[in-house]
Amino acid sequence: MQIELTAADGHRLNAYSAGPADAKRALVVVQEIFGVNRHMRHVCDALAAEGYAVICPALFDRVERGVELGYAAEDVARGRDLRAKVDEKGTMLDIEAAAAALPGTAAKGIVGYCWGGTIAWWGATRSTSFKAACGWYGGGIAGTRTEIPGCPVQLHFGEVDASIPMSDVELIRQAQPGVEIFVYQGAGHGFGCDERGSYKPADADVAQARTLAFFAKHLGS
Repeated sequence: MQIELTAADGHRLNAYSAGPADAKRALVVVQEIFGVNRHMRHVCDALAAEGYAVICPALFDRVERGVELGYAAEDVARGRDLRAKVDEKGTMLDIEAAAAALPGTAAKGIVGYCWGGTIAWWGATRSTSFKAACGWYGGGIAGTRTEIPGCPVQLHFGEVDASIPMSDVELIRQAQPGVEIFVYQGAGHGFGCDERGSYKPADADVAQARTLAFFAKHLGS
């Protein structure tokens, strides 16, 4: 269902919420550059079916409300343009608002995809709200790889991701030897999204199983 959040600076934003209100474990799910679209709602519903309370904040609401893009070239260009207009500080305030709206007694984690994969990394390094963080193909992680995570982190990358070279993944490995990193052979960017041409079902299933096992370990089953 759709809900409204209020960030610490007074900004109001929409969010998609799913899962049991009395869940013992909960997740902030962070969008790609395409908004809280059908795919992100599907991701949330799948996690809710695993027993998680889930909130996916509409991070583009700071620059344009109601953004839901597809995956054509023009959508990618528009998503990148919107992302460039979003301030990192405001983004983290919105993430904190989402975390605060999750069930108060639940163990909380954060998971993100694409742009959201980078933000999930920041959830580990720039927030104290989460007990675990998982990022799928986050392109900005290498640029902030020296930040210190305050919780366990798991990362997933595609071997042939045109926007995240393996040299970047190696830099992350060197900077963060304690972070669990998986690379999927022959997979590209967005391999976990069933609405993209780069979708690889087998790899997506493995990455999802690893993600669920990671959160079960750190948030409880």
